[in-house]
Amino acid sequence: MYIVRYADDFVLGFQHKTDADDFLLHLKERFAKFELELHEGKTRLIEFGRFAIKNRSSRKEGKPETFDFLGFTHICAKQRKSGYFTIRRKTIAKRLRVKIKQVRNELMRIKHTPVSVQAKWLRSVVLGYYIYYAVPGNQRALQTFRTEVVKGWLNALRSRSHKGQNFTWNRMNRLKAKWMPRVIVRHPYPNQRFCV
Repeated sequence: MYIVRYADDFVLGFQHKTDADDFLLHLKERFAKFELELHEGKTRLIEFGRFAIKNRSSRKEGKPETFDFLGFTHICAKQRKSGYFTIRRKTIAKRLRVKIKQVRNELMRIKHTPVSVQAKWLRSVVLGYYIYYAVPGNQRALQTFRTEVVKGWLNALRSRSHKGQNFTWNRMNRLKAKWMPRVIVRHPYPNQRFCV
């Protein structure tokens, strides 16, 4: 059995379905003793892992289910080069949209502050986002975040006055090159991180 826990959220992994069924039954009984119950919307048994793709395709059931945990959607996948199993993690789409909207709203609120002040604030927001979400396989979501934030920044700068329409993409690209950090994986796989 594997367990990954953060605060009151946890994911359990079992090799056999019977073990998972038994554990879930006992866990519900144990919680009931303390007048607690599991969140029905978040608690479920899914087939996930190294053999899930093969087993489900042999039963003609399609791709394995995914699950969300700690801000990521976890997906059963295969590595392109080797074909070995891997767990792909990508930012939960809803959280990505919400964060982009929050940043755009804040940019509109501070649009009359000096551009350098906006740039410093925006750089810290983007770096903070990368520090958490920059894992292997999530580059597309990070690039989307960066692109949408820059578009929001351009819209905020253009809305400062009637002359704002003169704020071109060429000028924006120079600001982006100077202030926006590039997308890089900051949390490589353990076998890469610990190789010295």
